[in-house]
Amino acid sequence: MKKFYIFLIIILGGVVGIINGNVMADDEPEPILPDIYIKAINPGYTVDGVSNVGEMIEIGRKNSDAPISLAGLTISYTNSSGNNTVLVDLSKYIWVAGETFYLRLASSSELAQVRYTKTLAFKAGLSLMQDDEVLDSVCWTGAEGCVNAFSSSKPTTLVRNLETGEFEHLSNYEILEGGILDVVEDEPAETLENVSVCKNMVFSEILSFYETLQSEQFIELFNNGSEGVWLDGCSIKYKNKLYPLSGLISAEGYFVRYLSDFKLTKNPVSSGTLELIDADGSVVDKLVYPNGQKKGTSFALIGFDASGLEIWRTTYAPTPGEANNFQEFKTCEAGKVINEETGNCVKITSVSEKICGEGQYLNILTGRCKKIPEDAGVKECKEGYVLNEETGRCKKIKNNDGATFALVPETYNENSNFVALWLVLGVVGIGLIYIVYEFRHDIIKLWKTKLPRSKDG
Repeated sequence: MKKFYIFLIIILGGVVGIINGNVMADDEPEPILPDIYIKAINPGYTVDGVSNVGEMIEIGRKNSDAPISLAGLTISYTNSSGNNTVLVDLSKYIWVAGETFYLRLASSSELAQVRYTKTLAFKAGLSLMQDDEVLDSVCWTGAEGCVNAFSSSKPTTLVRNLETGEFEHLSNYEILEGGILDVVEDEPAETLENVSVCKNMVFSEILSFYETLQSEQFIELFNNGSEGVWLDGCSIKYKNKLYPLSGLISAEGYFVRYLSDFKLTKNPVSSGTLELIDADGSVVDKLVYPNGQKKGTSFALIGFDASGLEIWRTTYAPTPGEANNFQEFKTCEAGKVINEETGNCVKITSVSEKICGEGQYLNILTGRCKKIPEDAGVKECKEGYVLNEETGRCKKIKNNDGATFALVPETYNENSNFVALWLVLGVVGIGLIYIVYEFRHDIIKLWKTKLPRSKDG
């Protein structure tokens, strides 16, 4: 009997445990997500030779009954080395009314109203921040606390499971076309027609002479205003055709339009013209760029002169989406240095390690030590000659037109020429006297033979 009660107690205890377990399972709290959170990430893959296909960041939001402000919202990108950069800085007056919206890579042909310029790596991380407070974050490096990295051989999308709050790789996640769903502004315009929306935009850089692929061509715009600007309704005019713009440029920010739907002449033989056309049809900015573009260079706005006019230069340091950097000459490979007179790279011997002896100097083009002339730098040359600083010797100026050095006319002394003439005549006279004296007998005989005789004798 005692055994029966023990068995009954065990059975009842198990039933109670199962019931309590079910109740706890039913009461398990849902994951706590911020009002705005990272929903999905795709780093883009190479498909049929096209890179970055499908790249996007999907942002979700809760409580979709009313628009939510994106004021102060930024997305910070962390590469595999741990370096942080701001990937997206949204405008203070943008509001979102939809449940989700996409951010796209600027070079993608897919439309989106928010774009970024740095492509996502297969190992990296993102942080969603607002007013310097971290709202949400995710990393995909495979390290502790991060999900596994993406694989180039197996395309997936990193998607948040809204039931658990955790991220997982999915190969069949549907990426919808389009951009932000249902966006409004603090002071929404009734219509984009006949409304100026791009008045603070200016051209800041273009690249036409690409090195490998035509998709390297880009046109960069700069927002010199104090507020963010939607580009919807604006367009670029090139060769009498309009190409629409779409996206957001933050205050004092850059926007890059990679040319996937049209192309600039790679190396034009004459100057080209670009115009930024506003939604009302007016010309906001105009850029005339010169012909003779060079490979690996862009044409960039680098500043303004004293009168406020723009200064444009060809630079060997293109910076799409960033502040422009003027680099006059190309970067030479190791072991070479630029010759500023020709713009070409010339081979040199390392000058940082070689030390010349006393009384010598190093020729940076040849890498050899040469003797410093004793009178180098102090010798004065006469008119018509110039000092060779390397040899310390005076050399005659060739093809002098008088612009640099005074022309020195050739002069002569008449007395000196007269004396020289008498010296020549004296030498000739002495020679004749010597000849007459040496051959005097022959001359007398010849004279007698040729002398005519009289009839008398």
